[in-house]
Amino acid sequence: MRAVVAAGAISLVLSLLGTPLLIRYLTRRQYGQYIRQDGPASHHIKRGTPTMGGIVIIFAAVVAWLVANFATGTLPNISSVLVVFLMVGLGAVGFLDDGIKITRERSLGLRARWKFLGQGIVSVTFGILALQFADSTGLTPGSTSVSFLRDTAIDLAYWGPAVGLILFIVWSNFLITAWSNAVNLTDGLDGLATGTAIVFFGAYVLIGIWQVNQQCGFSNASALCYEVRDPGDLAILAAAIAGACFGFLWWNASPAKIFMGDTGSLALGGAIAGLTIVSRTELLGVFIGGLFVIIVMSSVLQIASFKLTGKRIFKMAPLHHHFELIGWGEVTIVIRFWIIAGLSAGIGMGLFYAEWVSSL
Repeated sequence: MRAVVAAGAISLVLSLLGTPLLIRYLTRRQYGQYIRQDGPASHHIKRGTPTMGGIVIIFAAVVAWLVANFATGTLPNISSVLVVFLMVGLGAVGFLDDGIKITRERSLGLRARWKFLGQGIVSVTFGILALQFADSTGLTPGSTSVSFLRDTAIDLAYWGPAVGLILFIVWSNFLITAWSNAVNLTDGLDGLATGTAIVFFGAYVLIGIWQVNQQCGFSNASALCYEVRDPGDLAILAAAIAGACFGFLWWNASPAKIFMGDTGSLALGGAIAGLTIVSRTELLGVFIGGLFVIIVMSSVLQIASFKLTGKRIFKMAPLHHHFELIGWGEVTIVIRFWIIAGLSAGIGMGLFYAEWVSSL
């Protein structure tokens, strides 16, 4: 528990103090955000705001996670190492994307095929490694069973280990791509994605702590214990990421002094996907991260409606831009969406706990 608190506190301080240093550096180099001309008119004043703030989030989270582990005399476990690999790897892809946008002064960065290739290499590597590194009880970080509150009876390895590995790579790649795009789409208003991420990772701190206390293999473990390889270290990492986002939000809240950019959104999306996979709560993440899902679905519905009927459901997608165009203020939208994010996390945590209570 001390390591969890330490990780959150260290990352918060690093992010809170490190972000203004990055802002000054990016401002001197004139590395500012390029704003799409077809977006809401109110966004045009944000042109030139420093971006790539995700660098600070990643740095603060990783350093705090390492320091908290070493300070308590432990080494990071493989489950959290894989999540960090996913976060840093996708953050690097986002960094390249942001860099091209800035240097070429356009809203599009990496070409789609190169972006997908970069994400694919990181995601496939994660998928392969997640099924390795079994502990003394035979548990690996990931599982070929599709998980909700824990592993379900749906086993991707039903047709054999080789097929299971391939299907798991496809499944994990889908989750990683979906969550990365979800955070990326949500990062359209000052502080919206950052605040929503805080709620999500805060919930996973609690999940990790609960799984530690009810982990299978201990003498006091109940029949409904959790078969998760390294829940304690996952709680530490979730706290570190939440703390980093807290510190960054001080500077990212409206009016934002810096944006996280694709560097941050892809990294946070990767961390979300990785946490759900290695904590065996893949489908539960859909409830806890409900706001991210709603925003993605608004874009999917908009595209589907336009292609099928030639009509748009919303004035503009993602959803938050629709509310901007009907006259809602940016701060009003962000706060109300944060409330929805909190309610979603509450529903998810309620489902998680209800399963446990119902078994007593």
